[in-house]
Amino acid sequence: MSIQTPEEIRADVAATPSAPAAPAASAHAPAHAAAAAAPAAPTADRVGHVEQHGTEHVPASERHGRPSSLFWVWMSANVGYLYFVVGGVLMLLGLPLWEALAITVVGNLWWALVGWLAVSGPVSGSPSVSIMRAMFGIRGNKVFGAGLGVLIGLFYEIINVAFATLGAIALLAHFGIGLPAGGEWIVLAVIGVLSFVIGVYGHATILALAPWFSAALAVVFVVLAVFVFGAADWTYEVEPLPVADHWALVMLGFAIVASSPLSWGIGADYARYLPADVSKKAVAWYTALGGFVPAVLIGALGVVAGTAIDMTDPELTIGEIVPAWFTPLFLGMIVLSSITNNVLVAYSTGFYAQALAERISRAATTIVTGIVATAVAGWVLFLSPSFLDALSASLELAVTVFGPLVSIYAIDIVLRRNRYDGAALDDTRRGGPFWYRGGVFLPGVVAMVTAITIAVLSANTTLYVGPISNALGGADLSALVGPVLGAGIYALLWLTTDPYRDPAKRPGAASGAPEASVAAAPAAIIETDAAASARTNGDHA
Repeated sequence: MSIQTPEEIRADVAATPSAPAAPAASAHAPAHAAAAAAPAAPTADRVGHVEQHGTEHVPASERHGRPSSLFWVWMSANVGYLYFVVGGVLMLLGLPLWEALAITVVGNLWWALVGWLAVSGPVSGSPSVSIMRAMFGIRGNKVFGAGLGVLIGLFYEIINVAFATLGAIALLAHFGIGLPAGGEWIVLAVIGVLSFVIGVYGHATILALAPWFSAALAVVFVVLAVFVFGAADWTYEVEPLPVADHWALVMLGFAIVASSPLSWGIGADYARYLPADVSKKAVAWYTALGGFVPAVLIGALGVVAGTAIDMTDPELTIGEIVPAWFTPLFLGMIVLSSITNNVLVAYSTGFYAQALAERISRAATTIVTGIVATAVAGWVLFLSPSFLDALSASLELAVTVFGPLVSIYAIDIVLRRNRYDGAALDDTRRGGPFWYRGGVFLPGVVAMVTAITIAVLSANTTLYVGPISNALGGADLSALVGPVLGAGIYALLWLTTDPYRDPAKRPGAASGAPEASVAAAPAAIIETDAAASARTNGDHA
C-alpha cells in the first residue's frame, strides 16, 4: 500500500471538496450498466490516500466493493475492550451470572437495527447524516442529525482515547518504563494521533486494514477466553434482592448493553460506496453480524471474568487469572482495540461535523473533532474523580438519545421504501427537496423531542432516577420506550402530514428518473429532475 507523506496529506486535505453538487443519480438505475462507462478504479477512494468524498453522495461511476467487506469493517471496530468492561459492569451491578449473560445477548439484538440502517447507503450513495435530512429537514438536521451525531461521536471518541491511554500507561509500567512528570499527557497525545489518523485517510484505507485488525484482536481474545473460562466460578451467586429491585437492575443492565449498538446510527457511511443494486439483505446481515458477534462474545467474556476478579479495574486485576507473559498482550489489546473502534467513530464524526460546517472538508473535521476528544479525554482521565463511574453514568443516560434517533431513521427507511435520491439530499438550498417548511420537518423533530423526554423520565441511573421509573418501582424502561415512541410518533405524523396523506405522493407511487438521462441533461434539467424525483418519493413538502 502506498502511504502518503505528511505534505501529500495536507495537500489532499486542502483539495478535498466539502459538498460539491454532483450530477443527480437515481437509486434505481442498474449499477453495473453505469459502471460500464466508469473508470477502471475510483480515484476519490484509494488505499493510503485521503478520501476525497465528504457528505455529498458518491456517484454510480465510483461505486465498488461487496457487502461482505462490511463484516470485517464492523468486526474490527467491535472486537473491543469496551464490551469486556460492559460485561464486567453487569456483574458490578450485582446481577446473577446467567441473567447477565442473557442481558448481553438480548441487549445486543439492537445490532439488527444497525444492519437495517446500512441498506440506505447503497441506494443513495450518501452518508447517514445526509440521509437524515429527509427526516428532520435541512435546518432540523443541523440539530437532531448532525448536532447530536457530533456529541455522540465525541462521547465514544473520548471513551476510546481514555481506554487506550490507560492501557498504554499500564503497558509502559509493566516493562518498567517510568514516566516523567506530565509524561501521561505525552502518552495521551500519541494515542490521540494514532486514534484518528486512519479515520482521516478514510473509507478505502479502513476497508483494507479492517481484516488485519480483526484477526490480530480476535487471537488475543481467544487466548484470554481460555484463561477466563479456566478461572471462572460457575457457582457464582449474588445476594437475593426484592423482586422490584431485581428487575430494576435487569432493565438498567439492558440499557447499558443496548447503548452500544444504538449509538451506531451510521451504517450508511460504510455501505455508500457499494453499487446501488447489491443485495440489501447481504448489506444488513454483514453489518449486523459484524457488530453482534464480537459484542456478544466479548461482553460474555467480561461477565464470566466478573465471577473471578474485581472488574472495577480489570487492567490491573486481570493479572490474577492470566500468566505474566500474557499481561502485556492484554494491555496491547486494550490499546489496539480502542484505536480500531475509534477509526469508525472518528470517520463518521467527521461527517457529522462537516454537515455543520459544510465549507470544511471531512478530513479536516475529523482532525478537529479528534483534537477536542483527546483534550476532553485528558480531563476525564487525569482531572475527574472516577473514570469508571463517569462511564457507567454516561452509558446509562446516552441510550435515551441514541434510541429515538436510530429508530426514527429505521422507520423512515420503511416508510420511504428505502428510496433516497443522493443528489436531492445534497441540495441544501432554501426551497430544495428537503427544505420542507422553514428548513424543518416537524414529524422528525416532534418525534425526537417527545421520545427523548419520555425516555429520560423513564431512566434509572446512578446519578438520576426519572419520575416514571420511580413510579414503576425503579424499572429503567428508557432503552425500550425511547425507540418505540420515536418510531411510532414519527410514523403517525409522517402519514398524516402533507403531502404524505395523499397516497399518490407516497414512496413507490412512481419510479425515479433513469441516471443516464439525468446525467446527460443540462444543469437546469438536472435540478428539475432531482426535485421531481424527490416529490414522487414523498420527500417534498
